[in-house]
This record gives sequence, structure tokens and C-alpha cells, in this order.
Amino acid sequence: MAIWLTAVIRKVATGSVPSLLRISAVVLTVQTAVVLATGELWLFLLQFPLANLCMCVLFARTAGGPNPLVARLAAEVVALRQPATPHPGLHRFFQRATWLWAGIFLLLTAGLAVLMVTEPAKMFLMLSTAATVALAVAGTVASTLWFFSVLRRLGVRLRFAPA
Repeated sequence: MAIWLTAVIRKVATGSVPSLLRISAVVLTVQTAVVLATGELWLFLLQFPLANLCMCVLFARTAGGPNPLVARLAAEVVALRQPATPHPGLHRFFQRATWLWAGIFLLLTAGLAVLMVTEPAKMFLMLSTAATVALAVAGTVASTLWFFSVLRRLGVRLRFAPA
């Protein structure tokens, strides 16, 4: 409830809701619905692969379009502003990076689904946490290195605006 309240307040105060907040709200809503709808442990654990599947769909849905989710997140999380006319090379990077993250979340979905049916709950929670952290860190490092490589290849300089 708190996350939806935050989204509403943000929408009223600024006229927009950051993508990261929207993603968090969807994931937490799916998780809460699963928890409230069941008393079964395996259905509770199902929220983990389901949440990752939702993330996969959210990223994939925007990957090929004019406003890929990774570009929006870069703008919202690290205040990376893009020119009014998008640079084709950077736009292509953001589309491909969005596909990368859709793939990461799809891999997590499949991996967690397998762990859920093969491991006891305690081991599943430990392994799912480790897998999620490892893939998130690997994806972040890969995306960052890839981004700087694309900037260098395109001859685009990154400047930070004064505070």
C-alpha cells in the first residue's frame, strides 16, 4: 500500500511516476496478491519467479520501441539526459540493453522455477537470493562497461550538469 501511495503522491506532486517506482509497485503487488491468495508455501515461493517474469515482460515490452526502459531508468536513476533528437547509436544501445535485462529476468525466472521444485524452501530462499544478486551485479557491470564502450566507439562525451 505504501508504494502505491508514494506513486500517487509523486504523480500529484510532479505529474509523473518514475519507472523504477512503477516496477517496484507491480512486483510488490504481484507478490502480495500471491501471499494473500494462498496459505501454501510453494505458492508463496512462486512469487519469486513470477515477479521476475513480470520484470522480463516489462523490459521486453519497451525494448524495441522509441522509449526503452533502460533509457528511462538511466534518466531517472542517474539523471542521464539525452538530446531532444535521440542519437541513433545510443538509442540502439538502450534498446539492446533493455533486451539484455529482459533476458536476465527471464533467466532468473527459469532458474528460480527450477530451484523452487528441486530444493527445500530454506535452500531455495538462500540460492534465489544469491542468484538474484549475482545476476543483478553482473548485468549492472556488463551494462555499464558496454555503455562506456558504446560512448567511446561513437565519440560521444559524457558530461555532468552542474548541481
